[in-house]
Amino acid sequence: MTDTLSQTPDAPRKSASLHTQDARTKKRNAAEARFKFYGLTAIAIGLFFLVVLAVSIVRSGLPAFTQAVVNVEFTLTKEQFDDAESQLFKTKAYSGFFNAALVERLEASGIETEFDEKAVERILGKTGGTIREYFRENQGELGSPVAFSLATSSRVDGYLKGRVTRENMEDSRFLQRADLDLVDDLQAAGILKQAFNWNFITGADSGVDNPGGAGIGASVVGSFFMMLVVLFLSLPIGVAASIYLEEFAPQNRFTDLIEVNISNLAAVPSIVFGILGLAVFIQFMHLPQSAPLVGGLVLTLMTLPTIIISTRASLKAVPPSIRDAALGLGASKMQAVFHHVLPLAMPGILTGTIIGLAQALGETAPLLLIGMVGFVARGYPDGFVAGFTEPNSAMPAQIYTWAARADVGFYEKAWGGIIVLLLFLLTMNIIAIILRRRFERRW
Repeated sequence: MTDTLSQTPDAPRKSASLHTQDARTKKRNAAEARFKFYGLTAIAIGLFFLVVLAVSIVRSGLPAFTQAVVNVEFTLTKEQFDDAESQLFKTKAYSGFFNAALVERLEASGIETEFDEKAVERILGKTGGTIREYFRENQGELGSPVAFSLATSSRVDGYLKGRVTRENMEDSRFLQRADLDLVDDLQAAGILKQAFNWNFITGADSGVDNPGGAGIGASVVGSFFMMLVVLFLSLPIGVAASIYLEEFAPQNRFTDLIEVNISNLAAVPSIVFGILGLAVFIQFMHLPQSAPLVGGLVLTLMTLPTIIISTRASLKAVPPSIRDAALGLGASKMQAVFHHVLPLAMPGILTGTIIGLAQALGETAPLLLIGMVGFVARGYPDGFVAGFTEPNSAMPAQIYTWAARADVGFYEKAWGGIIVLLLFLLTMNIIAIILRRRFERRW
């Protein structure tokens, strides 16, 4: 038997000082510092690419908001008006009056330039029709000076913006190199200037040969009516389905199957919903093609899974004690949900709804399949109901149509349309933040 008392005890360990770091602590602190550095680097990279994207969009899209215009003031007498109306080619007579006023304006600026009517038509288009219609509707202006501000062609506008140069352009029926001399003289005389392009904000799509006359206004109206359909259908249906599944539905295989399918639908490509809308709403139900009503129904189907998932998460985040307290005070299950749980979950519900609407607003593929392409939006709807049923386009479809055209002027319009779309999304997010703050409650 070994005598345990005779064994030599181990030497006592030296106690570490709290004022000095051992190797293990230094290693742990270094790992933490590296992790912070990686996080800050990732944030910096993300901000860098965000700034690059914002600068690219603004730099490429801002030129779409300006347009080169020719400002000419001249007086049309009653005798000239009667003489022009008596002629067979009335527009040619009015063009002659405009050209004479243009020559007089150039000579008053000390510039003597010879040009013909064809050159003016290539720079400004057929001005005679515009002037004729104005004086026909405003005959009281005869004998008084009237200022006309006429937009130039897209190629002249591109020349002033640096998109078109003398070296890279070729003579065509749209513009010739010799016409650029007249453009330079008009700019030097202060007759040709850059102005804000209101037509881009309020106008509609134009033909493939007229990028300067293209506008996104009609498409904005189409997107607005489409978002009304999505909002008034997806929000009540999605919230009602979420409340039932989260608060009232029994936990069985059937509800499990529904939850799995909702999660799967959230990952389905948007073009599948477009095919579904084409087959069900247009070919089977015979709803009007290219109408915002059909586009809103298709986007509602696509948005519902997102709203249901986010609403269920918001309801689940409300503490169970809120429900227990309401039930303990004698409230029914429905009263506990609608009077206590739902108001507390409302900020999260609004956030999920605005995310779903923003996703729907930027979708293009489903709209192309149901015919909501840019060239159908040639004007504004005649009334509120017509805004849902008449053919129209939407902002993403309009942007896609412009980007697919060959003329560089349409590419510029596409970037400008992206700016308008982002402003639309920013407005929606601001409204969502205001509503979320309004309904937010703390417990």
